[in-house]
Amino acid sequence: MSAPSLALALSLLAGAAVAQDFSEGSDAREWGLYGESKAFFAATVVDPLCELTGDCPDNCGDGARQLALLREADGVMVLPLKNGQPAFTGGANELLPFCGQAVEVDGLLITDAELGAQNVYLVQTIRAEGASEWIKANRWTKDWAAANPDAAGQGPWFRRDPRIAAEIAREGWLGLGPEEDAAFLKEWFQ
Repeated sequence: MSAPSLALALSLLAGAAVAQDFSEGSDAREWGLYGESKAFFAATVVDPLCELTGDCPDNCGDGARQLALLREADGVMVLPLKNGQPAFTGGANELLPFCGQAVEVDGLLITDAELGAQNVYLVQTIRAEGASEWIKANRWTKDWAAANPDAAGQGPWFRRDPRIAAEIAREGWLGLGPEEDAAFLKEWFQ
């Protein structure tokens, strides 16, 4: 291959590897996260296990599975791992009502090779294709409260969540077991 042909081939490969800019039209609120960029795009809400393996339960698993966005512009599968709330939760809750539907989303895209992050999405607003009204992506704590009526009380949800309480009882606050917690507390606070 001649030097000019090699240079052309390398430049085409480099151009394809450059991340697309989806910031145009985005009204997302920046969080100051490393590797974040505003991202507004059209996509189809999919069950990634269904897309990759053919294991396709009804209604994208009815909330038992993580969901993904199959981006219309380039066919890339984007993983919405959080919603517009401060805790890193809720992406699947926001997308489930749109299972299999074409949507537009606005949020933050985290892509950074150094972090190993590729197409991680923080959805802040969503709407069905053709709809005029945006829906704020903030339903996770409402869904949690409805699923955990016995965990009502003061303080943030995670201090009252039965799954978290059971994990702490089993593994301790430090994740090293209750015995290690007791030794730590004795050494540091008595």
